[in-house]
Amino acid sequence: QPRVTGLLSTFTSIMASNTHATSYLNILQQSFGNRLVVFNGTQHLPNQLSGNAETLFGQYLAARRRDQASGEQPSYWIIGGDAWVEDLQASGLHNILKAQHNVNLLILVHDTEGTSKKDVGLYAMNYETSFVAGISASAFYQHAMNEFAAADKFEGTSLLVGFLPSSADGSDNEQESSLKAVEQAKKAVESGRWPLYSYNPTADQPLRIDSSVIKQKLQEFIDRSNTKSLLIAEAEKKKIATTVEAEMEQRLLKSMKELEGGLNGPPLLVLFGSDNGNAKKFADKVANGAKARGMTVRCMPCDDYPVSDLPTESHVLFVISTAGQGEFPMNSRQFWKALNASPPPLEGFNYGVFAMGDRHYWPRPEEKVYFAKSGKDLDAKLTQIGGTRLIELGIGDDQDVDGPETGYTVWEPKVWEALGVAHIQVDMSQIKTLTDDDNKVMSNYLRGTIGMTLADEEANCFSERDGKLLKFHGIYQQDDRDVREERLAQGLDKAFSFMIRVRVPGGVCTPEQWLAMDSLADSHANGTLKLTTRQAFQFHAVVKEKLKDTMQGINRACMDTLAACGDVNRNVMCSVTPNLTHIHKEVADFAAKLSEHLTPRTAAYHEIWMDKKQIAGDAVQEVEPLYGPSYLPRKFKAAIAVPPHNDPDVFCHCLGYIAIVENDKLVGFNVTVGGGMGMTHNMPKTYPRTADVMCFCTVEQAIKVGECVMTTQRDYGDRTNRKHARLKYTIDDRGIEWFRNEVQSRCGFELQDARPFKFTTNGDRYGWTPSVDGLWNFTLFVQGGRVRDTASVTMKTALREIAQVHKGDLRLTSNQNLVIASVKEQDKATIEQILAKHGVSFKHHSGLRLNSIACASMPLCGLAFAEAERYLPSLVTKIEDILDAAGLHDDDITIRMTGCPNGCARPYVAEIGLVGKAPGAYNLYLGGGFTGDRLSKLFRETLNERQILEVLSPILHQYSKEKQPGEHFGDFVIRVGIVNETKCGKEFHVGTGDLRDIEGGAQPQKEVVSEA
Repeated sequence: QPRVTGLLSTFTSIMASNTHATSYLNILQQSFGNRLVVFNGTQHLPNQLSGNAETLFGQYLAARRRDQASGEQPSYWIIGGDAWVEDLQASGLHNILKAQHNVNLLILVHDTEGTSKKDVGLYAMNYETSFVAGISASAFYQHAMNEFAAADKFEGTSLLVGFLPSSADGSDNEQESSLKAVEQAKKAVESGRWPLYSYNPTADQPLRIDSSVIKQKLQEFIDRSNTKSLLIAEAEKKKIATTVEAEMEQRLLKSMKELEGGLNGPPLLVLFGSDNGNAKKFADKVANGAKARGMTVRCMPCDDYPVSDLPTESHVLFVISTAGQGEFPMNSRQFWKALNASPPPLEGFNYGVFAMGDRHYWPRPEEKVYFAKSGKDLDAKLTQIGGTRLIELGIGDDQDVDGPETGYTVWEPKVWEALGVAHIQVDMSQIKTLTDDDNKVMSNYLRGTIGMTLADEEANCFSERDGKLLKFHGIYQQDDRDVREERLAQGLDKAFSFMIRVRVPGGVCTPEQWLAMDSLADSHANGTLKLTTRQAFQFHAVVKEKLKDTMQGINRACMDTLAACGDVNRNVMCSVTPNLTHIHKEVADFAAKLSEHLTPRTAAYHEIWMDKKQIAGDAVQEVEPLYGPSYLPRKFKAAIAVPPHNDPDVFCHCLGYIAIVENDKLVGFNVTVGGGMGMTHNMPKTYPRTADVMCFCTVEQAIKVGECVMTTQRDYGDRTNRKHARLKYTIDDRGIEWFRNEVQSRCGFELQDARPFKFTTNGDRYGWTPSVDGLWNFTLFVQGGRVRDTASVTMKTALREIAQVHKGDLRLTSNQNLVIASVKEQDKATIEQILAKHGVSFKHHSGLRLNSIACASMPLCGLAFAEAERYLPSLVTKIEDILDAAGLHDDDITIRMTGCPNGCARPYVAEIGLVGKAPGAYNLYLGGGFTGDRLSKLFRETLNERQILEVLSPILHQYSKEKQPGEHFGDFVIRVGIVNETKCGKEFHVGTGDLRDIEGGAQPQKEVVSEA
């Protein structure tokens, strides 16, 4: 009996839903017997896709390794159906063809009206390394059997495309219907509708045509002097026939015409330079368009292609974005350096360049030269060394109406015209690009091929698709950007590692859990712990070999990483409020319950990381009751605040709860919705937003309200544009009243009006503070949230020693600090002695430093444009010199820095916000609310350190002299007319700049957007 891997329990059931498929089953069993190993991707032929091709390929790799160890030599067959060839990318079939393993694929398809599924054979022949054959076991059994044998003997990937005729003719007689279907299959083959052929790249004559009609047509095609014109004329004159033969003749002529046009098109190389994926997206788009027109296409990053090989190429397209101050993206810098160092002769080399940039990214006149500079420089260089432009330089501008798409739609038709394939009509809507939602749905509830790659010792990283799924498991795939360029120059791969984020609902952990995290940081990560702005632990620089063991170590500590990232509800944040312990306990308990209620139910997490076995067969169907297979459109964040402290920045979250305490009792929550920090530089359609206070609910109603807020976003959030997919945009698009009514209808009870509350701060209270239960809490400042040992301060060791003797709990704050909570009076001295012994103190820090936050940024975050955590401390030291001179050393001023505009450190509600734009360059925002309830306003763009200090110095001195009693810095800069107040997210990009630069001191509502 054959071995079967897949969703079905028996091999026979693979074919059970189509009687004509049994012919293929018989050939397989007859030809290979017990050598046969099947990986099944069909469930209900012809249309349902129940197994992703890449998933089955991973199973094949695992089986092959086992068989090689045992000395067996099976015949491996991966079987798929119609759905795989309808969407080659989504199914992963194209990746198997590219992998060039010694595996056989059998794709059983119906050639239904409006499709051309048999053309998957033509697609496979483009790789020029695969054995390909078209067969029909129903009509020509022996021919099919011969091709199966040839495929098995071929050393490499073999693809057999098998025809399945339809038996749906209305006949009640099953046997009669089957005979008619066989007759239909024979007519399809004989007429040329379903060609029989084989392609063996190792043979002297690789292509063999076995259909007589096609042989005849092909000979006529070759003999005619003007084949294309004659065939087009013939096809246009031919009337639509009702017989199968006439219909197939017409379609054959059309296919031959398109094939001839494709054969006339030259082979094409597409090279791209991209840091954030935008240029890659357009490179993939032009490559897919070329493939659809029958061209042989390769697409890769510039640095993956040797410059010395350029003279061997006849036609190359470049898609290049711009990084920093006109620099090439990281994956194209070595290519550019090599092109300048040793330029090859490029006679006969034809090229085109699509250069991408943002004309407002560098706002000053002298900086305009940076716009799309990389692509422009490449275009000029290629011409200088002898290349010939196929088309004029194309420009994609982020500030155009549709962004770079506007310029691309002008450039692309010129490409097809220059390549001589413009006459081929292609419906690009049929060429589907895999979306993140597709990836989630196809992942089998977040499994993907993560397990297979994890078991593959030769793989040092995961695929792009699995990389996105890893985020749902709390893992980010990263590489060390400090050494990336050096490694590329040496021909080495990136230094891949992984960041793991551990959920800590409400930020509360036990001393035992702290010790477990401390130990894992030393044994499996980079020796440090990162306390995040969302009350979670982060491990950095975990290598793939230690990934699974790290996850199991986290599990042993009764903690997890599931839903710490990804398009789901993430770690639920909560005020630590150590002076209201009994209220905090109720709120912390609620945070844990809310987190549990909104956690995904997939078993994938425990199967992959904890070696739990998946239940086999179809008896148990996995479901996600709150999320469904596509989960949420984007990430979803929740936080709970206890007035007067807004330490979790409740207005920055999709869902927020403000505890309402009356008569020292928690009576319920005001519910906030629609907050969020992320945006994109110079893209006004994206913006941060502070949440709306939607309603009041009781404690008993709170979880149901949260669920209904999330499911409303699940159903109405924008799944077509991830930059517009957060809840904040859903509410702005539809209105807060509509949203409240929708939530209320789902809840089934009336939502009450919000109750009064007041926040006074969003910072932490440092040092010792008493609790109402007689215990004490010590809040420790942890700069940038990084727990580490240095030569002068051994904080990590100190906290380890404290955890070894501490009898209370430990609380991670939303400001990246730590509370040593529930300390008895007699134990305070022990805590103080341990901290003093290791040099841990914050008594001399300025108010600015104690209110500072920075994201991790460089060197591991792939989104960072500039430094943050590693740079902010030194910048604060220089600002402190200004504060000391102005007498403001002890004044609480919030300052936050991020390396990119995604806003992980919530810089847009800080009184001073610095957002990275390029290495060493930051946008400066002023005027955020001290309590986290107001957005800031862009004050200056692209400032270096010297400029930041020069700009802040006079403002801070003015604040020192003119501030009113109790007035915070953010309020001051608005009151005296330095910046405009931002009243809502949609106004964030309106009225930016220094108001003092405007004559007369007016406060205009100017908009910094494109001319378009």
